[in-house]
Amino acid sequence: MNEGSKNKQLSKRDKKASTYRRVVAGNVNGKSIVQSDELMEAYQFKTVPGYEHTLVWINDGTPDLSKEQRLERYPDSVVPGPGGTSLHFVTFPPVSVFSDPSFDGKAAQDEALIRLRGLADHFERDDPAMHKTNTVDYAVVYEGEMWLELDNGETLHLKRGDVVVQNGTRHAWRNKGTRPVTMLFFLNGAKA
Repeated sequence: MNEGSKNKQLSKRDKKASTYRRVVAGNVNGKSIVQSDELMEAYQFKTVPGYEHTLVWINDGTPDLSKEQRLERYPDSVVPGPGGTSLHFVTFPPVSVFSDPSFDGKAAQDEALIRLRGLADHFERDDPAMHKTNTVDYAVVYEGEMWLELDNGETLHLKRGDVVVQNGTRHAWRNKGTRPVTMLFFLNGAKA
């Protein structure tokens, strides 16, 4: 493939929501099976161009493996309770999207409160990117470069493959680059 056609393919892909394949394994009569195998298209925020979220899986609390595990409806909270877990792909647009004069912060907050129930209500009023949840989070930079800001103002520059473990700490994710950044988040519900 020549460089020109490769760039065309990449630019076409960048214009539609990311798609992830979710395979769920289960047990039937003591044997493991593929319970489901499906493509999941990322939710594209209407109020924040380039911001995408995919909830891959959630267990509200400690799973009971004697029962079939399913994700049949969007949960009341994407943040799991103690003993629970959730897995998310998130694509963050560059910070320039938020500083554009056409950006409507109130509309973005309202949409986040619907799509990111249980998480968006932790976003701080003065700095909506800053938040803290009762979870231990494993965050992986899947594609691109990201900046992690802690509440003391310290900022860490992260690159593809870097992993952050958040132990219920106050933080913000900031894409200071010019391209979207995709991250994988695994949240573990914890006691406060």
